[in-house]
Amino acid sequence: MLAVVAAALGGPEVLQVTELPEPEAKPGQVVVRIRAVCVHPADLAATTGQIPGGPVQPPFSPGWDIAGEVVSAGPGTTEFGVGDRVVGMIPWYLTRGAPGGYAEMVAADTDWLVRLPDELDFVSAATVPLNAQTAHQGLSLISPAGGSILVTGASGGVGGFATRLALRAGFHVVAQASQDDENWVRGLGAHQVIPRTVDLAAAGPVAAVFDAVPLGEAAAAAVEDGGVVVTTRPTPPIDPARGVRQQVQLIRLDRELLTDLVGQVASGQLSTRVAATMPLTEAADAHRRVLAGGLRGKLVLTAG
Repeated sequence: MLAVVAAALGGPEVLQVTELPEPEAKPGQVVVRIRAVCVHPADLAATTGQIPGGPVQPPFSPGWDIAGEVVSAGPGTTEFGVGDRVVGMIPWYLTRGAPGGYAEMVAADTDWLVRLPDELDFVSAATVPLNAQTAHQGLSLISPAGGSILVTGASGGVGGFATRLALRAGFHVVAQASQDDENWVRGLGAHQVIPRTVDLAAAGPVAAVFDAVPLGEAAAAAVEDGGVVVTTRPTPPIDPARGVRQQVQLIRLDRELLTDLVGQVASGQLSTRVAATMPLTEAADAHRRVLAGGLRGKLVLTAG
């Protein structure tokens, strides 16, 4: 099979297409023929060594979110059968690229996967696991639910899901959109949409901030004293005198939650969008496109 590996730490140029033996499923695993794998900022961070826990020593394969079909099952594994459509999240924080999703096939623990409804295509499905779970889990850190919330990066994967989920949780949502992308964010239902150029302090005070970008101090300026700020990676500490609770949302795989979120996307209750697809073999160019910015939606690699 073909796989993409980081042969060294560095930029997109370190990604190489290589031929590897097809994986074999162990007990509790299935081999998935990958049809789509999402490109995340976390993949770019891995190749440059800028990830929690320290750099992973090459060679390794990036890739968290996969969608595809089961082609074989390990001894005694009965939960999925050959031909089943699945979507899932490789817990890269545990596998550290062995395996990663940038491959034509992967041996995946069944606990990483859920069934893919017929109503949802592989490419769209591959944008869901990491982004939607991060959004849901981050919002759960804000208690009580309700009140006003600012969501930064609402045009992006995590921010888009967070906007929609916050609305359904009863928040009054102020959503920050990327330049010229306000209409899509309004379509998510946000009560107020503000452009990226606005001073966020003027958008507050709000009871909570979900800083999906994250912007750090600029976003924290919008939260009221005694409020809550949730970020997707560590940001500078806020003046303790303000009494603001800071929380960092680190993804954890929750299979029951993932099943629910995938079902909501399939039924149209939650929205996702794909900016473009590229062949797996063009992963290096895909990373260059993500680095260049300006994408409206996720970039997805396709195989098979």
